[in-house]
Amino acid sequence: MAETKIKQALLSVARAWEQRAVAGEISLETVTLYSQVAERLLRFAEAQGVTCLDDVTAELVSGFIEAPGHDRHRGIILTPAAGTRRQRRSGLEALFAEARALGLTKAAPLVDFPPIPRSPRKHGTELSDIDVQLLRFHAERGMPSTRHAALLALLLAGLHTAEIAAATTDDLNLAETEVWTHGATHTRGRCCPLDDWCTQALWLRCTHLLRSRESGPPPCLVTAATSAYRSQASVCAGFGDIARRSGLATRERRVEPKDVTRYVARQVLYKTGQLSEVARRLGLSSLDAAAAFAGLRWSPEDEGGEVA
Repeated sequence: MAETKIKQALLSVARAWEQRAVAGEISLETVTLYSQVAERLLRFAEAQGVTCLDDVTAELVSGFIEAPGHDRHRGIILTPAAGTRRQRRSGLEALFAEARALGLTKAAPLVDFPPIPRSPRKHGTELSDIDVQLLRFHAERGMPSTRHAALLALLLAGLHTAEIAAATTDDLNLAETEVWTHGATHTRGRCCPLDDWCTQALWLRCTHLLRSRESGPPPCLVTAATSAYRSQASVCAGFGDIARRSGLATRERRVEPKDVTRYVARQVLYKTGQLSEVARRLGLSSLDAAAAFAGLRWSPEDEGGEVA
């Protein structure tokens, strides 16, 4: 049997991943990430004169995982972060596992690759009302052109990062103070209410985006990235900017978008007393997940296990 070219293998593996995404086995964001890693391996291998999948060695894989890269501002990073190296390794493991399952290769160049250590996780935080006010204040810098206030407004409405990445000006109904989201891989489509601050922030953002628009599809509210993975990463990076500017994110304290989602969940639970309302606001199908976001210990006998 002739050796499989790396490029040919990538096409077959990508189709298999897409079928798995349609079946709900993996997310589209994961497919995009793994495909990008695989395409970069192709270019890296070709630069080394390697074109067949069976010829990808442990040494080549190690060189790829440790190779310099770029940050989100296109600056060169000589030593990639541990998270970047873990992403590359995960993508390559998925690539070769799928290729072996398809009978394209017997190679397993990562089998003896040492684990990439993780840095100790910083302690998370439970945001208070004062913390959220700080986030709002620092998100307003540069209004109305900045996207940061719009990003935070959508988080406070109950949207998750993947949903925020896809949100457009057409999803806003500012007259009714609400925003529609189509949902994401693990969340349902729904309307989320907007408070006065969120409504004002999104009105300013929408006005800024539509001021010079002549035609074409409605612009995204927060990011112009072209892929789902890059869009979601852009949202997370934007929130990181807000958290650092506010002084809440430090070397000792980690603040992430889910902390805002947990804050929203606690607020909804406090106002309504119903886990089902938390689940509806966040687009969740499981009350267990809603309870986890709200920081509540509960028994499934208290309410039904699924949201109607």
